[in-house]
Amino acid sequence: MIKLVATDIDGTILGDSGEFTPGVRNCIKTMQEKGIKVVIVTGRMFAAAKQIAQRLNLTTPVVAYQGGMIKKSASSDEVLYDACIPPEDVKNIIEWARENRIHLNLYSNDVLYVEEDNPTIQQYASRQNLSYKVTSFDNIELSNVNKLLAIDYTNADRVTNWINECRKSMPHLYIVKSTPYFCEFSTPEATKACAINVLKEYWNLKDDEVLTIGDQDNDIELLKAGGISVAMGNATDELKKYADYITDTVDNDGFVKAMEKFVLCSK
Repeated sequence: MIKLVATDIDGTILGDSGEFTPGVRNCIKTMQEKGIKVVIVTGRMFAAAKQIAQRLNLTTPVVAYQGGMIKKSASSDEVLYDACIPPEDVKNIIEWARENRIHLNLYSNDVLYVEEDNPTIQQYASRQNLSYKVTSFDNIELSNVNKLLAIDYTNADRVTNWINECRKSMPHLYIVKSTPYFCEFSTPEATKACAINVLKEYWNLKDDEVLTIGDQDNDIELLKAGGISVAMGNATDELKKYADYITDTVDNDGFVKAMEKFVLCSK
């Protein structure tokens, strides 16, 4: 019996419209009423993730930064888990981005920093309803950085090259493509699998009591942690390799169809 549903946000329960379908809303409400824990597990910063949790009336822990931070709920400041990138690694990534003229988001103490106010950060912040601060990264204390995000909205192949290059030069870090345009940096202790393992222990759950669902390569670790692992129909080919089941697309309520099959099905 599934007791925990751990779901990605973008491309899984939320499509390009930025609005939840009635099917997703009703499905999540029904699961909550049945006592099934629904947790969002996202690469977004907590400030953005909690907005999603609040829109869905979730009171469960919120997993942000790919698993780099877990807070007790959207309305709580209590941190259940926190994993930061070592300052020297942060400095190296900053220098790499500067040398290659790459836009970089830096997240410290749940504040989003950039070195330049440009269309890239404006698009990103608008999409997630976030504020940000513009300053030299040299002015920031680098000991509390949960994630760094390199972005190129115009060239997905360039982002793929970043992934390949940086995995070779920084093999000790967790580097993943979370959308075709995002290259994310965190520590190996800040993955979605790490977060699910924390929650399993928190609630004393067995593997077969957990369902995980996602759509991008950063959800590979998420799917690995689920007793039942589901990939969206719009998922990357790589992610689908790790799925027990491939559901419909986000635009066709694939999340809802998976929940009806594995969680809300009558026994």
